[in-house]
Amino acid sequence: MSGRTLARDKPDLSEFVTRRRKNLTPADVGLPTTGGRRTPGLRREEVAALAGVGLTWYTWFEQGRDIQVSESFLLKIAKALKLGDADCSHLFLLAHRRPPPPEARQWPSVDPLVQHVLDDLTERPAYVSNLRWDIIAWNAAADRLFAFSDREQHDRNIIRMVFADPDLRRRLPQWKEDAPRLVAQFRHDLAAAPDDPDMLWLVEDLKKVSPDFRRWMEQPSMGICARGVSGLLAEDDDTLLSFDHQILTVDEHRHLKMIVYFPTAA
Repeated sequence: MSGRTLARDKPDLSEFVTRRRKNLTPADVGLPTTGGRRTPGLRREEVAALAGVGLTWYTWFEQGRDIQVSESFLLKIAKALKLGDADCSHLFLLAHRRPPPPEARQWPSVDPLVQHVLDDLTERPAYVSNLRWDIIAWNAAADRLFAFSDREQHDRNIIRMVFADPDLRRRLPQWKEDAPRLVAQFRHDLAAAPDDPDMLWLVEDLKKVSPDFRRWMEQPSMGICARGVSGLLAEDDDTLLSFDHQILTVDEHRHLKMIVYFPTAA
């Protein structure tokens, strides 16, 4: 009996992913249902958007093209297609990757004691972010400031919020000073994982959304770095709130950091 090869598995992988996509309806994933859909199930662009991956890369993956995909990419596709543990493992095996442990299939979380520390900071906005600047956990003060709980998981990302959320940009009076400093720090973090497809996809996506982000990412030197903003207008009455911030390492191996905002005199 001949052994399994990646070439032989490609049609199986393509058939599996296509079938699972077509078996889902918009209602299954919280999308509005509209009439006149010619495609059974979800469209490719809908799956790519739900997974937070590039449409071209997802299309090539579903077509079984000879591309390399990361564990993170496969996990995102598995979540977007609502695969259970068994089907998620099957997807990994078809892609010739070792199936991840069950905990890896969940959105990153923090230890309950870390959340307890966040909650104890009642007067100081604080949140935990990963290397990609996704917001993993936050306290009530930070939620009042940034409305994290009102955002979709995909949009709960500080660098995306600063450059792709026009309402937040309106509330950042020092945007022209803060934004390039955030980009400078983000570039340092990207250097720690220069081949990470999730970070690279975020960079390319924001380059399309924001000419400022594109220009600053391509500059050879950015000067001062920052992980937080220096000022924000209160959402209810536009009162100027000024801050300093400090960074605490929560989990060095997972690159989780806590950003704590300290109110200062305006």
